[in-house]
Amino acid sequence: MKFNLIPLILTVLFFSCNQKEKHITEVTSPNKDITVNFNLTKEGQPFYTVMFNNKTVVDTSFLGFDFKEIEDFDKNFKIKNASTSTFNETWQMPWGEQIDVVNHYNELRVELEETSELNRKLNIVFKVYDDGIGFRYEFPEQANFKEALIKDEHTEFNLTEDYKTFWIPGDWDIYEHLYNTTKLSEIDALQFANHKNLAQTYIPENAVNTPVTMVGTDGTHLSFHEAALIDYSGMTLKVDTENLDLKSNLVGSENTDYKVKRMLPFETPWRTIQISDNAPELIESKLIVNLNEPNKLGDVSWFTPMKYTGVWWEMHLGKSSWDYGMTQNMSTWTDTGGAHGKHGANTENVKRFIDFSAKNNIGGVLVEGWNTGWEHWIGFEDREGVFDFVTPYPDYDIDEVTRYAKEKGVEIIMHHETSAATETYTKQQDTAYALMQKYGMHSVKSGYVGKILPKGEYHHGQYMVNHYNNAAIKAAEYDVAVNAHEPIKATGLRRTYPNIISREGLRGQEFNAWASDGGNPPEHLPIVAFTRMLSGPIDYTPGIFNIKFDEYKPDNQVNTTIAQQLALYVVIYSPIQMAADLVEHYEANPEPLQFIKDVGVNWQKTKVLNGEVGDYVTIARQERETGDWFVGGITDENARTIDLIFDFLDENQSYEAIIYKDGDNAHWDENPLDIIIEKIEVSKGSNLSVKLAEGGGFAISIKKV
Repeated sequence: MKFNLIPLILTVLFFSCNQKEKHITEVTSPNKDITVNFNLTKEGQPFYTVMFNNKTVVDTSFLGFDFKEIEDFDKNFKIKNASTSTFNETWQMPWGEQIDVVNHYNELRVELEETSELNRKLNIVFKVYDDGIGFRYEFPEQANFKEALIKDEHTEFNLTEDYKTFWIPGDWDIYEHLYNTTKLSEIDALQFANHKNLAQTYIPENAVNTPVTMVGTDGTHLSFHEAALIDYSGMTLKVDTENLDLKSNLVGSENTDYKVKRMLPFETPWRTIQISDNAPELIESKLIVNLNEPNKLGDVSWFTPMKYTGVWWEMHLGKSSWDYGMTQNMSTWTDTGGAHGKHGANTENVKRFIDFSAKNNIGGVLVEGWNTGWEHWIGFEDREGVFDFVTPYPDYDIDEVTRYAKEKGVEIIMHHETSAATETYTKQQDTAYALMQKYGMHSVKSGYVGKILPKGEYHHGQYMVNHYNNAAIKAAEYDVAVNAHEPIKATGLRRTYPNIISREGLRGQEFNAWASDGGNPPEHLPIVAFTRMLSGPIDYTPGIFNIKFDEYKPDNQVNTTIAQQLALYVVIYSPIQMAADLVEHYEANPEPLQFIKDVGVNWQKTKVLNGEVGDYVTIARQERETGDWFVGGITDENARTIDLIFDFLDENQSYEAIIYKDGDNAHWDENPLDIIIEKIEVSKGSNLSVKLAEGGGFAISIKKV
């Protein structure tokens, strides 16, 4: 463990005496619990520290940049000016975990200037909230500095404790790794350099991806991430296991010897630390969205949060396929009659999902594998031009399907698998989105499976950050909302562009169906709730009732109980939630299906009732449209009893609560389908104890009597 040899106050006084002028270099949170100090060393090198509850949690941490061809930003600065200000507003989410969001912070703005003859300028801005801090670099317009070719950014987080850390490797291509739980000093990301299930993984350093969450011995919780990632490279955090130090390590490209190219003026993304003395407040924090700019799209009422079904899970099980059975000869397609007879996205099958959705209060149907090209993209080096996004297979009558869906009050969700051939997709976006507009489709699931084309680019580099963001901005012109898979991480841009509705960006449900390592273990989602979910909505595709897959894949299964699958509709947030299983599996289980029919997707309030990172979590959410409450709780591989107090309900009001919980003999592996459903009456202040089985959970719908 690392000890502070110089008390913080002496450090500040020592470095402050090197400044000819005295400047305000300290800022606290509105509730005074968090304090940030900024200063320069005698060599003019900028650094900061962070205190929480009078304890240093980030010690002297240096800031700077390496540039190509010009001198680095690492020293020889003076403080030209420093100022503080306060900001307090309440803004409303058009959709989200709640309606009203308080955006209250104190700001420290430091204007730096080099003492060398170039006199280049750099501003560093800190925003300090009650739930954490965000800071970024601003490169103002200036005569002696026009273009920044950034080789790397050197933002440090110098920690004072060997925290218990929940992390995935700093992969430049995917986030689809299982979370590891180790001490900070024991992180070894390079052991995962050869991913078992996906070929495009690339882990060049002992680094972690963000959000990365840590828990201290005194209960201090920290989570490191970034906000407002625009025209910049994604940030991983390189780990110095000996000195307990994290340092930004930007995702690069094989095509350049720099990682970011920007013309001045510009700002970097915000570097963020969520800070709390308990786990539930991490989930309730709105730090990431607050650090983004307000809505630039205006009215987005054309998008409706919804549940959806779709032709997807059956293809992972092997019941059907994405491809139809066509052959390609240069630019022409030859219909071979769907020889294998397993194509899932056919008119009849999709109508079956439409009928089921219409009957069960489910607003949409996702259709994957509807367009030509699926036979010729996996394994092909040159995938440019393989897909188009307007030509259906012969057995999919898009006119009839969309007519039928409209008649039934169901929206078809478009699917665009780009195969990571970005130039093809960019060229076709207007045509593809115009087709959606023609048919009244307002949501698209996009995919980027495979190595990025052009060759040498990575999923998380500046090139792809711009591609993902530009695709969503373009989609908004056609009233289309985007749910991206194989994406760049969420950084709160859903505030600025509310049509960025959800994304994957984690090891999802499909790994249970085909991964060779046993699928996602019971601890996976109790970690995800306090790591990946802190960055934004997750399209995790819950609701699997046929846990064991015996009919299709007897060697695979979902490693939860059926009660936990119901709980995920409340615990794992997204404005679109898939009822992912097959129609026949739902029809065989009408009683648990009732919860999926009832549960909301768009929330007025969210309360995190309890939780510990990696162990368990319970969340209550109130639906906007009805005012009904829904509660979900999940646990890891350990059984436990959760005590609930319904203190979030209205005074002097009785409610009917329908409880879906693990049966007495439930177990994620031995007896996952054991479920008990019961009704009770509750009111504000009522108590309830619920037993969760190993890998289990519970879900409750609560409606006014």
